[in-house]
Amino acid sequence: MLKLMLVSKSRDAFSDFCSGLSENNSNEVLYLDSGEEALNMLKKESFDLVIMDEDVSDMTGLELAKRLVAVSPLTNCVAVSGLSEEDFHEASEGLGLMTHLPLNPGKAEADNLLKSLRRIKGLESGQDEQQKEDNNDDL
Repeated sequence: MLKLMLVSKSRDAFSDFCSGLSENNSNEVLYLDSGEEALNMLKKESFDLVIMDEDVSDMTGLELAKRLVAVSPLTNCVAVSGLSEEDFHEASEGLGLMTHLPLNPGKAEADNLLKSLRRIKGLESGQDEQQKEDNNDDL
């Protein structure tokens, strides 16, 4: 089970995305609308991933990312953004974000994000398959 946090001032815009993240209730998804709330929660509990909207109720998503690095530097983070890939990279450089998601992400984006997160955390079978290939090369 993965423990995920979504920070957005517009919960309805993420209903399909959250449905994909929960994977039939096999993952815990906490919804918060405030960056301050998220930062306070991260001081008390650890999360596998924090997803931040472009704007949350009290700050921008990138401002939250900057502050989150100071509070919980090892937490995986992604941001929702309408910026192009190049512009987003420039705006978020140095924040340690895994990637960025398009505005109004859906179930497909949730599925891809979970696969990437599992790969990073070593929970995805792709890593096992690569290890098998490496072991076969040694024979």
